[in-house]
Amino acid sequence: MTTVDGEQTEDAGNVPPGPPLPVVEHPWSVRRCAANGSDLELVHRWMQHPHIVAYWEQAWPIGRWRSELSCQLSGDHSLPCLAFHHGVPLAYMEIYRVVRDRIAPYYAHQPHDLGVHLAIGEPSRTGRGLGRSLLRVLAEGLLRADLECRRIVAEPDVRNVPSLRAFTAAGFRTVGEITLPDKTAALMIRPRCEEDLP
Repeated sequence: MTTVDGEQTEDAGNVPPGPPLPVVEHPWSVRRCAANGSDLELVHRWMQHPHIVAYWEQAWPIGRWRSELSCQLSGDHSLPCLAFHHGVPLAYMEIYRVVRDRIAPYYAHQPHDLGVHLAIGEPSRTGRGLGRSLLRVLAEGLLRADLECRRIVAEPDVRNVPSLRAFTAAGFRTVGEITLPDKTAALMIRPRCEEDLP
């Protein structure tokens, strides 16, 4: 706390900013997902694919996706992004601040912890190792983007074996299971170093 004209105020440095874009290199690129145009149409189409519906359960009308993306882009909780491999769209991602997320009560989080949700868009691009490669690049890129972040967190459904394998191959460690309203999830953490595991 600091004192301004005799009043106590919270230090701005104690409040983490919204989630950053990861710092990645060729052949990867990541950018914010727009709430309209071709980005919106792409996310809406991807979310209708059975391999995504099974675990995301967000096969919503396009209008609802427009509202969802607009809401995320206007806040500091979650940042919707598109990931590209060699310039071709590969995945939809949401990067979020754990402290502002529903999983915050489930483990001893730190203020700058970041979480990720990821869905490979096209069925033909799943099962080829691209997901685990992207997750590794994404985790490393987020740790570079926020030097105060010590941990990248994920909470895939325990039934989603391909996702669990991809996160594990990308350096995430399973530290337990948590029961959320819509799923039982594996709490997985990619630490900056071993000492950062809870």
